[in-house]
Amino acid sequence: MTETPLRILLVDDHPVVRHGLTAMFADRPDMEVVAEAADGRAALDVLAAGTGVDVVLMDLRMGGGMDGVTAIRRITELDAPPPVLVLTTYDTDADILAAVEAGATGYMLKDAPPDQLCEAVHAAARGQTALAPDVANRLMARLRSPSPALSARELEILGLLARGLSNRAISRELFISEATVKTHLVHVFDKLGVDNRTAAITTAIQRGLIRVE
Repeated sequence: MTETPLRILLVDDHPVVRHGLTAMFADRPDMEVVAEAADGRAALDVLAAGTGVDVVLMDLRMGGGMDGVTAIRRITELDAPPPVLVLTTYDTDADILAAVEAGATGYMLKDAPPDQLCEAVHAAARGQTALAPDVANRLMARLRSPSPALSARELEILGLLARGLSNRAISRELFISEATVKTHLVHVFDKLGVDNRTAAITTAIQRGLIRVE
């Protein structure tokens, strides 16, 4: 009896990437791309239409559309949501933690070998965690680090700081008070061993905690 192929929803804002991945999966009898979406909002529309999906393969940054982390959070709120496997080029602590906390089942990088990616898709379909080796190493390093690790919120604030936002602008962006922003920054400076915003940003970039676009 022929096994039914895994049904994949492919979410990426680059048509060339979607075409390449679709062609790769088409060469395999055990999986197929049943739908594509250019951003998170379009992915939610596909799922709302009742398209049968076993795994959502999701990029994180998708132009001006709904980003992957927001989409992951929205998908996990659905009734009987399909597992979401992140497939991206970004491997900073901020991106990884945001995706995992949003509910991603796994996190793979776009330079992964095809067989490794296909194995991750199968693992995600079974509800198992699938992590790229570099991502797994980063998470393990956080667990083993003798110094306190920055929380997802602290990394988020640090990322906004790197974009040049003031404390007031950050508070508006995250819907928190300026006092709360200042408290988070005190903790960030302490954990990074710095005493000012510029040094915090520089250190965070050097350690791969955040990225600057």
